[in-house]
Amino acid sequence: MEGIIHIRIDDRLIHGQVATQWTNELGATRIMVINDEIAKNDVQKSVLRMAAPPNVATSIITKETAATNIKNGKYKGQKVLIVVKSPIDILDLINLGLDITKVNVGNMSVREGTRHVRATVSINAVEEETFQKLLDQGVEITTIMVPGDNTIYLKDVI
Repeated sequence: MEGIIHIRIDDRLIHGQVATQWTNELGATRIMVINDEIAKNDVQKSVLRMAAPPNVATSIITKETAATNIKNGKYKGQKVLIVVKSPIDILDLINLGLDITKVNVGNMSVREGTRHVRATVSINAVEEETFQKLLDQGVEITTIMVPGDNTIYLKDVI
């Protein structure tokens, strides 16, 4: 996956921590939001693009487009930070042929039917099952909110 430097699950997508801390720490030149619903909503896309730093390109695309572009080497020479909303998105991207080996979970908000596994990570039964599938496939999953935080492995908290 040429050009992909970090993959983050964060249901807030592009926001302060991603736009400033993660982008600067990683030296990202592009933030890629992969989400089928938002990719088809021009208003939401505009709002997300306003949250990105002005010197960083953005892509807000569907899972299928992302998989095609990444497999075709479209981001070669770039430093792309991928942000998705849930582990289900990651499993879908793997099933579309992407070789994802590492994922960081930043934030998954409290919702009905979820339980806390970390202070900023709440998951429901489907998400827990999906995380377990990813772990079983050998994906390393960390829960690091901001650069510099201690590395906590999801396998140790679910």
